Amino acid sequence: MNIGDTLPPLEIPVTRTLIVAGALASRDYQDVHHDAELARQKGSPDIFMNILTTNGLVGRYVTDRLGPRAVLRKVAIRLGAPNYPGDTMVLTGTVTAVDGDTVEIRVTGANGLGHHVTGTVTAEVAA
Repeated sequence: MNIGDTLPPLEIPVTRTLIVAGALASRDYQDVHHDAELARQKGSPDIFMNILTTNGLVGRYVTDRLGPRAVLRKVAIRLGAPNYPGDTMVLTGTVTAVDGDTVEIRVTGANGLGHHVTGTVTAEVAA
């Protein structure tokens, strides 16, 4: 890999099931991630994805593209626009640094509202 290389995009349909399952899998029982009525009462138009699910999807994006020998060493993300059911998040990535077997990738996940997630992932790709 070389600095400036881009990773193929990954489209992820944001379904109600994905949001709820991700929250349950990460033991995040906040009602805004599974109860639409309570989410609306708190000012949200619907339930929305939690950061732990987003973090997992970012990690999956990088490891799926780098192959089975890739090991994540650092994931640093920041959330922006919420991921609501019925939208699609598109993850893209660009290599920003290479040092031997270690690569840093700038990742962006966009949905219909804008950037849902931005950040960097550092991975080691063993030969």
